[in-house]
Amino acid sequence: MFEFHFSKVASFKNDLLSGLTVALALVPEAVAFAFVAGVDPLVGLYAAFMVGLITACIGGRPGMISGVTGALAVVMVSLVADHGVEYLFITVVLMGLLQITAGVLKLGKFIRMVPYPVMLGFVNGLAIVIFLAQLGQFGEAGQAGWLHGTFMQDSIVDVAWLQGEQLYMLFGLVLLTMFIIHFLPRLTKALPSSLVAILVVTALVLGLDLNTKVVGDIASISGGLPSFHVPVVPFNLETLFIILPYAFILAAIGLIESLLTLRLIDEITETRGRGNRECIGQGVANTFTGFFGGMGGCAMIGQSMINVNSGGRGRLSGISAAVYLLLFILVGSTLIEQIPLAALIGVMFIVVIGTFEWSSFRIVGKVPRSDALILVTVSAVTVATDLAFAVIVGVIISTLVFAWEHAKFIRIDAREDHKGSTVYAVTGPLFFGSATSFLERFDPKNDNDDVVIDFARSRVADHSALEAIDTLAERYLNAGKKLHLVHLSEECRKLLTKAGNLVEVNVIEDPKYFVAEDSLA
Repeated sequence: MFEFHFSKVASFKNDLLSGLTVALALVPEAVAFAFVAGVDPLVGLYAAFMVGLITACIGGRPGMISGVTGALAVVMVSLVADHGVEYLFITVVLMGLLQITAGVLKLGKFIRMVPYPVMLGFVNGLAIVIFLAQLGQFGEAGQAGWLHGTFMQDSIVDVAWLQGEQLYMLFGLVLLTMFIIHFLPRLTKALPSSLVAILVVTALVLGLDLNTKVVGDIASISGGLPSFHVPVVPFNLETLFIILPYAFILAAIGLIESLLTLRLIDEITETRGRGNRECIGQGVANTFTGFFGGMGGCAMIGQSMINVNSGGRGRLSGISAAVYLLLFILVGSTLIEQIPLAALIGVMFIVVIGTFEWSSFRIVGKVPRSDALILVTVSAVTVATDLAFAVIVGVIISTLVFAWEHAKFIRIDAREDHKGSTVYAVTGPLFFGSATSFLERFDPKNDNDDVVIDFARSRVADHSALEAIDTLAERYLNAGKKLHLVHLSEECRKLLTKAGNLVEVNVIEDPKYFVAEDSLA
């Protein structure tokens, strides 16, 4: 089985060499995602350079690579088509400001609320997306795909496959690249295996004059330094209303993908990044990028895995990758354009194999069915839509499952004490999920005239719980019964208004906890 060969210590040499490997793989991706967004290839390359450089310098996760991603590009395409590229630039600026705000407000910590099954689904879904994105390189542009005329027409898998010698050559070079990356670390780790594979395959193609697609077949990457550019748009409320929805979506997708990638790299390297600092770093990077003619970006799981696999651990790896990319644009475009796409495809396939959690197949039958459902759902939604929506769906499903399961835990035991009072002892959390069941356990008509409800072993969690208690008190009031509520917090008592003086609440033994309730703010 293929595996990544990780180094847990940062070194100057490893960071520089891994940065070079990452930069080589960044070129075709930046160009491809620029085409997806409907902008010039240099707009994608400039974004990859600036976002990568700034986040590497000030971000919260050394060794993580940021740049242009497909998840952002698919959102940008409609904005560019409807309003033009200048509106994209100002949107990226606003996107960055929103991300800075999220970091200042310390919202990065909420990534901890993403359950592990959602993380697995995110990783698996993204691995599938990276894999599918490479399939287009095995086809001929402008030709009808093999799924033409079906409901899958024009999808990512609707490829007009190459035929004969071209297909076999491309496939063989991809396999050679993967072979070198996998087996070279067993012989030596002096150089990153991905970089060696790219150089060997490139030399083979040039030396034997093989007819296969190269980076230059996609687009020219030659250009100058990015220059400061204020977006040419009307600065009024109409423009704000146009760009604000796009900016919010882009900011959310960027932060979710970045923070989830940060968590993944944390687990691999057994270190801990700083989520809030990463939010600020991404925001500053996108703000600057918008003013320098770039399309914006976020953390890239594929490139980050290449970097980690190649030994990149420090900030220098990300900085060097960005600098190398700029050098490619300025002086090295002729050489870079000669790199076979097969070599870069092979690198990405290794990333796919190493990223996908193959243990998912082994554990899917051993974990609770709800967790298995979440894993599969998030993976499918990631492939079908985008990362942010998939994570949101996963968190919502996890929340509903949690609420449903904990709603079953409430238990109410009834007895009669020596004073002739009916005593109800509540055990388990009282919240929106268990409120209905809670109300069904009482019998105001047939209970004794004096009723005690003990909340010592229960936790009143939300407004729904408070309303359930208030409703119950009103029912006993209407039945002419006297109700005592003991071990109930002060915040709960303040909201129990309907029962009046006939509801007695034990104050002495009340616990000191607080209910998250806006009316008490």
